Amino acid sequence: MRLRRMDTRSRAFTAMDLMLVIVLVAVQVALVAPMLARPRRCHGPRIICANNLKQISIAFRIWEDDNGGHYPMRGFTNELGVMEVPKPTNMFRYFQVMSNELSNPKIIICPADSRNEATIFRALSNTNISYFVGLDVADENQPNMLLAGDRNLIVDSVAVGPGLLTLTSTNRVGWSGTMHKGCGNIGLADGSVQQVTSSGLQGLLANSGTNVNRLAVP
Repeated sequence: MRLRRMDTRSRAFTAMDLMLVIVLVAVQVALVAPMLARPRRCHGPRIICANNLKQISIAFRIWEDDNGGHYPMRGFTNELGVMEVPKPTNMFRYFQVMSNELSNPKIIICPADSRNEATIFRALSNTNISYFVGLDVADENQPNMLLAGDRNLIVDSVAVGPGLLTLTSTNRVGWSGTMHKGCGNIGLADGSVQQVTSSGLQGLLANSGTNVNRLAVP
């Protein structure tokens, strides 16, 4: 009976081939793992921000429906029963009067913003707000007007600070990189929220339905 001789060279080749596969897989894992573990610094906060603006838009619409068909920027009755129209520099008052509709001050802070949220609406100030408010939105018959949006605006290559901002069709608008890496979110009067680049923001401004847009920026 003849014994079969095993080809040791073939067995050695197979072992070397397996070792090569293992090494290649290890290299690929080492290259891909850091990418998978890396946090998404832009998309997560921006989606939360868009959800915040959606809730803000809904709050404006509910408040409008309960208050004679107009938004708080046109005025509201204060705690003393007096009709009040806040100055644009006191824009936090627009959100204070909608505290029942908003429920939580956290909603008016973008997670990509460095500002801190207020603990209660009574303690609210402009520094606890991430979003501008469109002052000329009168009712829902102006669906394309800018109702609210991220405050990191640039106009004619200059970063916008707190206060009243008046935009015309000749202004070049865009986003700074301080919150969403050159992008931003806009809430329109029809209740929709748009995630737009600087060119998209320019397009929304051009199609807002008015030649002049006045924004209160916190």
